[in-house]
Amino acid sequence: MNRDNKTFPTRRNMFMVGGAVLFGGLAIRLADLQLFHQHQYDEMAKDNHIRLDPAPPHRGTIYDRMGRPIASNKRTFFVTLTPEQIGEKITQEDISALVERIGQIIPVSESRKRRILLDARTQPKYQEIVVADDLTWEDFAKINARAPELTGVAAEVGEQRSYPYYAAFFHTVGYVARPNDSDIAKMVAAEQAKFKEDPASDEGKARAASIKRLYLDPQMRVGKQGMEAYAEQALKGKPGRIASLVNAGGRVIEPVPTSNIPGEQGKDLVLSLDAELQNYAIQRFGEESGAAVVIDIKTGEIIVMMSTPGPDPNRFVSGIASDYWAELQSNEKAPLIHKAYEGIYPPGSTFKMVVAAAALESGAMTPETRVNCSGGAFYYTRVYHCWRPEGHGSVNLHQAIQKSCDCYFYAAAQRTGIEKIAEMAKRLGYGHRYEIGITGGNRYPEVANDEWKRRRFKEKWYDGDTISAGIGQGYILMTPLLNAVMISRLAGGPSVPRPRLVHDGVDVPDQTVTPMGDLSETTLKAIREGMHAVCCEAGGTAYSYLKGGGLDTLGDLPEHYRGAQVAGKSGSAQVRIIDASQRGARGKQLFKEESLPWKLRDHAHFVAYAPADNPRYACAITVEHGSHGSEMAAPFARDILYETLKADPGNKPVFQAPKQVAANVSEKT
Repeated sequence: MNRDNKTFPTRRNMFMVGGAVLFGGLAIRLADLQLFHQHQYDEMAKDNHIRLDPAPPHRGTIYDRMGRPIASNKRTFFVTLTPEQIGEKITQEDISALVERIGQIIPVSESRKRRILLDARTQPKYQEIVVADDLTWEDFAKINARAPELTGVAAEVGEQRSYPYYAAFFHTVGYVARPNDSDIAKMVAAEQAKFKEDPASDEGKARAASIKRLYLDPQMRVGKQGMEAYAEQALKGKPGRIASLVNAGGRVIEPVPTSNIPGEQGKDLVLSLDAELQNYAIQRFGEESGAAVVIDIKTGEIIVMMSTPGPDPNRFVSGIASDYWAELQSNEKAPLIHKAYEGIYPPGSTFKMVVAAAALESGAMTPETRVNCSGGAFYYTRVYHCWRPEGHGSVNLHQAIQKSCDCYFYAAAQRTGIEKIAEMAKRLGYGHRYEIGITGGNRYPEVANDEWKRRRFKEKWYDGDTISAGIGQGYILMTPLLNAVMISRLAGGPSVPRPRLVHDGVDVPDQTVTPMGDLSETTLKAIREGMHAVCCEAGGTAYSYLKGGGLDTLGDLPEHYRGAQVAGKSGSAQVRIIDASQRGARGKQLFKEESLPWKLRDHAHFVAYAPADNPRYACAITVEHGSHGSEMAAPFARDILYETLKADPGNKPVFQAPKQVAANVSEKT
């Protein structure tokens, strides 16, 4: 015990001496740093600071009325390279060699290689450049395994826009793509206007720089068309922040994940469209080119708004190949045009109900007024032919609509006059650009009359123009959406609301449009009965093609639609003038439409509603160069209306979008 007592003080003294030496050394070093090297380390600290770069948030989802996602986000794998991380004196040759090495591991197209070199020349050296995206898991694993030996290359996990219904919604919902300089300039201007900033001020410049960094992010996309573009500000959300330790030159030293700030997710949108019905409509058209619109007469909601053919929007998200883009632009069926919203066509005989309504309401004719059709009529030094060379004989309004007698409507137009016809056309929905929440629609046809022609062509309206207008030719033009509005108003009366596409998520301004106003019951009854006869009475132009107009023949319907029939009107709209050399005796065409090149054939239209006795859904069909409205377009309308009654979306609750949550920042490997 005595020995231990002697040893303990010795050890204690040794520890105390050691501690004093260590503490003294630290004190000396601290004094050295503070007194002799303070300036040096102050400068180094200034050269390193935290930079908060904007991070793309989750883009809002677009749903159909039943809650089916039609534009959503999926997990994606991509590869980037950052020039400054490759080396301080990086050259184009160095980047090209690196890309070639990557191309030996995963596919990198030649067009993408050219784009990488262009971005490397024009973008800041600290900006990531996408080398390959939308990778399979196998390719991602390959590049991830080799990433450590590829300086400046990162394998990343992020989000990418996805369109599960492919071409069915290309035109209406639209698509997103990488932003160009014009897109970035618009976003900068919109943000500065929102905060009332002077672009030349320090605050304005700082915000512009931040927005530019956001839109240069490899994951950032911007709406280019349709709903994606119209609702861009709502869908994109608010960006988060990714924290990085950088030096004075902007070079990233290391990430600081603990300082990351999640973004605010964009708004989810709910549309009135039914995705399954939209998809059915595009499949029903097959290889034909055209458009279909279905409107819920009770609510004004657009259930189907389809244009075909169309490209797959998924091919635009990561950058479309130049050869595919050229192919789309040169396609004679114009797949890039939204035919339902912006496709402009003469309405042909579908316009005859407008003429009939104008004639009856003006008192120029009554439902019992008869006109003799001998196959043609002479007006103002020329003969106007009926589509049936042998004529229809003496017909009243009911028979004229049922048989689509041209001579009857020549007489109706002449007696009524173009001004009354134009006024009725506006009341029934023609001549308006309906704001429904998508881009486009600027190409809409105004209603033709004397004032319009003088303004457009610097010449007066001639009496012969009115005769052509009587059968929906000449200067009379429409879009399928306008035709759908027209037929829904005739079917439902003045209580039909304006057409709507957006159910929830973004405000669409109301427009001032010509109201339908009241039409007499006599007028509506006569026109509706004539349209019913077209489909459901022997001798009707669509009777044989619709098998009597009954929808039960196609399958079971909900009990409240049992026995439903279709009421409608066909139209075949000429796209060229047929001169005397192409007509034989009594004006009969000397050729068959099917023998002509596709571009020279008539357009086929059909407008309809169902059930005929209690209208709920209205439909407008256009088959480009389909030749015959009754033969080609009427069966499309029948089948689409049947599927609509069967699904009956208007009688089901509309989906409520879930609440948004904060977005995560991207992951890097």
